[in-house]
Amino acid sequence: MKIRSTTILTVRHRGVVAIGGDGQVSLGNTIMKADAVKIRRLLDGSVITGFAGSSADAFALLERFEAKLKDYPQNVPRAATELAKEWRTDRALRRLEALLTVVDARHTLLVTGTGDVIQPTDGVLGIGSGGNFAVAAAKALIAHSDLGAVEIVRHALEIAADIDVYTNRNLVIEEMPCAT
Repeated sequence: MKIRSTTILTVRHRGVVAIGGDGQVSLGNTIMKADAVKIRRLLDGSVITGFAGSSADAFALLERFEAKLKDYPQNVPRAATELAKEWRTDRALRRLEALLTVVDARHTLLVTGTGDVIQPTDGVLGIGSGGNFAVAAAKALIAHSDLGAVEIVRHALEIAADIDVYTNRNLVIEEMPCAT
């Protein structure tokens, strides 16, 4: 699925996980809103999600994911897997056009409507139209700078905004300590 709207980036680095996203909402080639918040804390702040794609679809998925977290509060991968299974098999959910990133102290996950729950090996994950630009920038910053996770996310999202027309510089970034 090609999501042509937004950039969400997650970085695990030096004991911190940071997730950020831009605020642009586009309808076709028109910017409709510049300050949307696409990063949400769930489960009393212990889980942070980001979404790309249709806003209405993403909010429907976030509600379902929050319900799965209540069913499996100590097991975020299980909650994500249950959502992915439901998303893939439910006739109405199958048509939703969005992607979710999910982080907690231990996990970074990509959840898709095709049933995928993917955890990147290096803790760097990007989604949306500028996701690959942000991932490339983040990996370079991790390798060649002394920046922390929040600063890497900020700079990488700014780089993506310079390249991707569906991404702006109105950023929301959340962070939490990683589990040791």
